[in-house]
Amino acid sequence: MTHRPAAQHYSELQAGSLQTGHLLLLPDGERSAEIQSVLIEDDDFGTPAVVLATLTGGGILRIAAGSTVLVAGPGTGGEPVSAGTTAVNAGGEETTVSGESDASPLQLAEPPAARADSAGEDSAPAAPAVVVPPLPATTPTAAAAAGPSEEELALIPEPSGTPESVVEAAASAHPDASGVMLLSDRLAKGINTKSGSCLKDLNDLAHELFVVLKDAEGALAVADLLNVLPFDGNPGRWTSVEAALALSSYICRQTGQEDRAEVYEKLLRAPDAMETDPFKSRMNAKVRQRSLNEPNLYDKEIFRAIDNSNPDAEREWRLLRLEALMFLRAHGGSETIGLKELERRIGNELESVRG
Repeated sequence: MTHRPAAQHYSELQAGSLQTGHLLLLPDGERSAEIQSVLIEDDDFGTPAVVLATLTGGGILRIAAGSTVLVAGPGTGGEPVSAGTTAVNAGGEETTVSGESDASPLQLAEPPAARADSAGEDSAPAAPAVVVPPLPATTPTAAAAAGPSEEELALIPEPSGTPESVVEAAASAHPDASGVMLLSDRLAKGINTKSGSCLKDLNDLAHELFVVLKDAEGALAVADLLNVLPFDGNPGRWTSVEAALALSSYICRQTGQEDRAEVYEKLLRAPDAMETDPFKSRMNAKVRQRSLNEPNLYDKEIFRAIDNSNPDAEREWRLLRLEALMFLRAHGGSETIGLKELERRIGNELESVRG
């Protein structure tokens, strides 16, 4: 007799989100099995491709990472599978599972409807109910907890006046700096935090003040106009905020303001915790770690500029390299470049562009 699962007892879940303890509906659509462990295999590009779900008692299911599967909801019970049930082993071969041993068989569970049909035929007591554990907390509330607290945010001083007045004050301290005056003149017309070009000008001004003029205080004042802006889902605008946060973190580390630096670093990493889907979150984390391990430091472009005797182009590329190194520093380094090495490289780039 073919048994069909009761639809209301199962819910859809992306294969990449499967976890130990989930009661998975098997491909035959008739039985379910508890997952003992989950392993995700990446393709050659580092993207999750196949989920290997090891079932309790043995047997492995291979599931495409993007597939949708059915898992039993809380309170769904199960029965041991009878002798002769076929499972897939690690080598992809079909094996017949014996029901005589308590330790080795693959423990499968029939849906509630199936147990109801067979209740009159089999008087043996049913196996204990298997409760599927909840997924880890990935709600927006939990994600927000990854950011700095209100007390920590208080370490960032309030701007003294309007954003335009902050820019004007920073520029007035360097009346002979043409780069600063050019940027401040554009920003004096009005600062619109929804404008990507405006945010870029603010970030460029903060870098100009610190990198070229060694004005750490003025650079922080301008950068803080960006640092308090939350991630709005627009990567283009966030790039400028990200660079300002990394710069601010570096300045504070250099000036002994460790607590304030940590606040900037938490703000920099806050968007990483916003993804509520566990599978997407894991994928994003892998991509992010790869970008930290293999950063673009513009080596080819810099060497090309040197070969062409183009110091202006070399300096522009080195400024981009400096931003990339500060970004890595704000993340605490990576698996390929440690903090000491980053400090040395940042120092070298600062000396080069300032010279």
